[in-house]
Amino acid sequence: MRNQVLVAGAGPTGLTLALDLARRNVPVRVIDQATEFFAGSRGDGIQPRTLEVFDDLGVLDAVLAAGIPTPIMRAYLGGEFVGERRMWEPIAPTPALPYPNPWLLGQSGTEAILRERLAEFGVRVELGTALAGFEQDATGVTATLTRDGTAETVRVDYLVGADGGRSTVRKQLGIAFEGTTDESLRMLLGDVRADVLDHEFGYWFAGADRPMEGIALSPLPGGRQFQFAAPLTGDAEPTLDVLQEYADRYCGRTDLTLTELTWVTVWRPNVRLAERFRDGRVFLAGDAAHVHPPTGGQGMNTGIQDAYNLGWKLAAALDGDESLLDSYESERRTVAARVLGVSSALLDKLVDGDEDAMERGPETQQLDISYRDPADRGELVAGDRAPDAPLKDMAGNPIRLFDLFRGPHATVLCFGETAELPIEPGVQVYTVVRLGAAASERHVIDIEGHAFAAYAARPGTRIRIRPDGYVAHRA
Repeated sequence: MRNQVLVAGAGPTGLTLALDLARRNVPVRVIDQATEFFAGSRGDGIQPRTLEVFDDLGVLDAVLAAGIPTPIMRAYLGGEFVGERRMWEPIAPTPALPYPNPWLLGQSGTEAILRERLAEFGVRVELGTALAGFEQDATGVTATLTRDGTAETVRVDYLVGADGGRSTVRKQLGIAFEGTTDESLRMLLGDVRADVLDHEFGYWFAGADRPMEGIALSPLPGGRQFQFAAPLTGDAEPTLDVLQEYADRYCGRTDLTLTELTWVTVWRPNVRLAERFRDGRVFLAGDAAHVHPPTGGQGMNTGIQDAYNLGWKLAAALDGDESLLDSYESERRTVAARVLGVSSALLDKLVDGDEDAMERGPETQQLDISYRDPADRGELVAGDRAPDAPLKDMAGNPIRLFDLFRGPHATVLCFGETAELPIEPGVQVYTVVRLGAAASERHVIDIEGHAFAAYAARPGTRIRIRPDGYVAHRA
């Protein structure tokens, strides 16, 4: 069987899409022109909604084991300790929201976990393989790949460009990448060791007269490294010596020596949104479709959720139902535009020196993302995120709604019904009953009423959940 989907780009977006397709038994091929896997922290903040996606994809336990909570930041002005603060104050899980707090894991760690899970389905990333060009027609896409000077022609049903801000796919399609790049502001980012610092904390070092102008060192899990961030002035190449100069300038101490620079980059405010996310049988996702400032930790998370939105729709199209494909652009481009606004507003605060520039609110968690019709009213309607809730199965074992949703299927919840359940291919149907109600197979018990409350359900309410965890229909 030929590969049905070609994914160009093996970052978090491309890997998530490939994993979602592979678990649906869709033959998929993932290529990346890089000759080695990325080895830096870059997108290190994983938002709560992405943790829910990872729960469904079967990688959450590995992500939680490899990462750490967002650390307490210790602030020093003029070399003097002035206090501690968090970018996000942790909150307790609730029945509807089991993962309410962001999680910290370097992007390379996240990618490694996704690759390992993808390999369980027999799919491996093809490094050193570039997309040289492609043509599409009414029935598929013909792509030319190059590796080690050798060209290969492949035929697929769909092509997805998850190949970053300089996307070959987007450029060949001629899709405008609307937005701005601010060359006047540059930021130095790198992964270094600073053994004199307690690795359990993050650090903000600045001058006493300019408290918002300084450097940040945030601990990275799995070792002794910190992510270093500082505004870059001048045209110096990003080297360990340059990072050390910044540390010496702002830290107010002589014993802080940086070592083992394993990744470094110069970032410029590049805020852009593709004019279209689809052209026939070719799609854009992740940074190929939208690029964000690092403020707010939105870029990687938005790309992962692009992939999560697109995967089940491509699978449906390959199964004969192409009606959902247009909704990918209409849903995800709207979200990307909104999230770009959040990231840009946080960047403006940082540039302006606002005291709350380092604080993060619920708008960055991506839990409030909805695809609902703006005209719809109600506590939970089609397009909203489907919340979790604790239940018990008929054997009395604890179970969650997220456990019922997990997997490539859609789910129907029938609240308070005991009649014969509808049967539909590819859909799991459950009746949610209260404690003491008559129940049988495919019934789950809402012991404390959390599921009824989360879904604002009454006896007879039926709710269909899309494979990506959003409400498709309510009746």
